[in-house]
Parts: sequence; structure tokens; C-alpha cells
Amino acid sequence: MKKVVVLGAGMVGSAIALDLCKRFNVVAVDLNEERLKGMRGNCPVETIEAEIHDPEKIRELVSDCDLVVGALPGFMGFNTLWPIVDAGKDVIDISFFNEDPFELDDFAKEKDVTVLMDCGVAPGMSNIILGYHNARMEIESYECYVGGMPFERKWPYYYKAPFSPSDVIEEYIRPARMVVDGKIVVKPALSDPEFIDIDPIGSLEAFNTDGLRTLLKTVRIPQMKEKTLRYPGHRSVIEILKATGFFGREPVSVGGQELVPLQLTEHLLFPKWYLKKDEPEFTVMKIVITGNENGRRKQYNYHLFDHFDKKTMTSSMARTTGYTCTAVVDLFLEGKFKQKGVCPPEYIGADQACFDHVLTYLAARGVHYQVEEMLLPEEP
Repeated sequence: MKKVVVLGAGMVGSAIALDLCKRFNVVAVDLNEERLKGMRGNCPVETIEAEIHDPEKIRELVSDCDLVVGALPGFMGFNTLWPIVDAGKDVIDISFFNEDPFELDDFAKEKDVTVLMDCGVAPGMSNIILGYHNARMEIESYECYVGGMPFERKWPYYYKAPFSPSDVIEEYIRPARMVVDGKIVVKPALSDPEFIDIDPIGSLEAFNTDGLRTLLKTVRIPQMKEKTLRYPGHRSVIEILKATGFFGREPVSVGGQELVPLQLTEHLLFPKWYLKKDEPEFTVMKIVITGNENGRRKQYNYHLFDHFDKKTMTSSMARTTGYTCTAVVDLFLEGKFKQKGVCPPEYIGADQACFDHVLTYLAARGVHYQVEEMLLPEEP
């Protein structure tokens, strides 16, 4: 039986490990013993309490495995990939890191290693869907709206974090890149707010975030944008914090003490954003792809609505993100994807068999993507 090492046992990482342990020998690694303790007894997962910052320790942890899964916060993700690749290990990663993944491409090919990155829900499944259609039609525009929220809309933030809170804040800070008329345009995160009706929730507020990532390099589509969805009211609160300087990374002097505003904000916000293990929440995604296919103008509308699984006590974000990752793990270990180097999810979607494998795998776990195909009138 093949061995998989999962680095990170947070809400999503633990769901990944528990899903994979049904078919593989799984080792879950995390610095937090409480997280690891919560996994024991649910499935035969070996757990290791360890610091994952040290490259030598990472090489040691992955030395005898067949595959590594990275489920760490974004600020750790990219630097963790280097020692994994240096150890000659294939890796599938879900971390929302800021660095350009293709900086690792030549090194990965030199080591004959595959790095499948951004294998979550968005980026991740959104890229897989676009990659599938991009290989089969001339796409004019791509729009992705996605978000995860608790069912309870509670003042003052109308939000709790179903994944790493530090990555949520990074979404609100990092400039958002999009494509307008074939050119990359950069706008502030949280900009261009709009209200959009999402079945069965109702009106949600969408705003720009930097979710296109590798798509800016790998596809040529004239119009592309990705927006995050939240309950109305959340964005305005975050804008106030942002405008006041609470997300600043430069130290400020307060009463003779040097403080980094972002660190203080995280310290105060995270307890209020903590999503309880049994707290009902949901994930929604809407994707609109428009273009020409076989001489006809078409539009494909994808819709995802997923919610907390009471039976397995697994959050929706862990299901939609984690099971996309484990679908790709399954795909790779079955030998159905063999490309070397840095491979974003759109490369997976371009292959019909890989695309079908991921959708089937997700559906077997109750994560269903509905698709509507529409013929559009020809442009004059």
C-alpha cells in the first residue's frame, strides 16, 4: 500500500488525511498535538507532532513516502515545496501562497518530480473546470464567484473562517489581478462590489480577490475575473479595518512598544472567526464560461452548493477543498496524470479522463457540480 504524508492537520488537512487513509498508509504531521489527537481513532492514520519550518526536518519526514500533500497556511506553502522537491518527492498542495509557483518548475523537472498545486476548490476545481472547456472551445470570458460562510449571519462580521484565517486576511490584502480586454489589470482586493443571487442562499456580496493565479499565465482568455462571496455587510467592516491600518505589516510604536498591526489584528480576530467543529456552514460557487464551440456561441454555467456533513462532522469547506485534493491524489497515484514539473489544476482539466475522474470522485462523496449548457445568439 502506498504511503502519503500530509503536512498540516487543520480543518482541511485532517479531512484530507481521513479520506486518504481508507486507501493508503497516511502519516499526518502537525505542530498542534490537539489537532492530531482529534484524528486518532477515526481511521488508521499515523500522527507525528513536528515543526514544519525546517527544510531538513521536512526532508526527513517525507524520505520514505510515495507522495506528499501540503495543507499548510499560505505563508508556509511555497518554502515547504522546495525541500520536498529536493527530496525527489511528488507533491500535491492546496496552500494559498503569494509566490510564483513556476519559479520551481525547472528544479522540479530536473528532479523528475510533479508539483500539482492549488488543488482546492477555488483555486482548484474552478481551474479544472476552466481547463476542460479551454481545451475544447474558444473562450471569450470566464467569471468565478466563490465563498464559504456559516449559516448563522451574526454581527459584527457576518462571517467565520472555514479555513486558515490568515489566508482569509491575505485574500483581503493581496491586490487582485484580472484580465480585461486581453490585458492583466490589477485592482485592490475588496474592490468592485456587486450583489449576486445565489440559490438557495439569496443575495450575497461579491468583490475582487486574487484567485486567478496561474490562469494569468496558462490560458489566453480576453475577459477573466474571480470574486469572493460574503454576506452583505462583511466587506464594509473589513474595508474599515483595512483603511484604518489594522492590516499593516510595518511595526508601529505604541506606548514605547513596537507592534505589527496585522499580528495584533489576527490575535483579536481569529477567536471571533473561529468556526466550531459542529457549526453548520456552506460553500457556494458559480462559474460562467462563454465562448465559441464547434461553430456555435455557448455559455456554460456551473453551480455548487455544499453544506456541513452532520454524519461525518466534516465542514463543507473541508469537503469541497479537501476532497478535490484527494481526488487529485487518487488520480495521480493511479498513474492517470504523469506530467512533470509545476502543474496547476487547469492542466488536469484539459484531459477528459482526468476531468471525469475528479467529478466522479467528488460526487461519490456528495459534492455535486451542476452544469447548464446554453446556446447564445450569434453576435451581429
